[in-house]
Amino acid sequence: MTNQQVAKDDIEHRISSLKSVPGLMPDHAIRQCAKNEGMIEPFVEKQKSEGVISYGLSSYGYDARVSPEFMIFTNVDNAIVDPKDFSKDSFVERNTDVCVIPPNSFVLARTVEYFRIPQDVLVICLGKSTYARCGLIVNVTPLEPGWEGHVTLEISNTTPLPAKVYANEGVAQFLFFRGSEPCEVNYADRQGKYMGQRGVTLPKTK
Repeated sequence: MTNQQVAKDDIEHRISSLKSVPGLMPDHAIRQCAKNEGMIEPFVEKQKSEGVISYGLSSYGYDARVSPEFMIFTNVDNAIVDPKDFSKDSFVERNTDVCVIPPNSFVLARTVEYFRIPQDVLVICLGKSTYARCGLIVNVTPLEPGWEGHVTLEISNTTPLPAKVYANEGVAQFLFFRGSEPCEVNYADRQGKYMGQRGVTLPKTK
């Protein structure tokens, strides 16, 4: 057996033994879940950054891309934002490579990637620094154990100027936290209202 094969076997053994260890998941554990359990599809194994806002697997997370589907908020017909009655008429839909967010407004978008979260994993999302330094804030609530779907992204423009968002490029980093053991009741068990969502999904009350 060559030294290279011994090293490879050692890495595979370490990955296997660490699979159930709680804490922030490193790149090799994320890769294993993506390949063996379909946790992220499509999955980009190495960071892509040349000429684009970076995306793909990072040291302790995964930088997801924003799709070309955008819903730009407008208050032309509505004076009140009501989470229990949020009409599609509050948005202008665009399918574009570059979305311009009006000043002090926001868009709803979605990830290119489809996520399937294991029963012992919770996912937290943070916006990328490139956008944060331009006054653009990405907001995503935690991805719960057992949930799957495209992630709906809320991107706020906090500046007094129009701001651009580039489709099919990195928009946010997802951090994967493995629990000490699987939870008793996961998102699928509860029949959560956002289970299996595809495309940009508006607020639901049931």
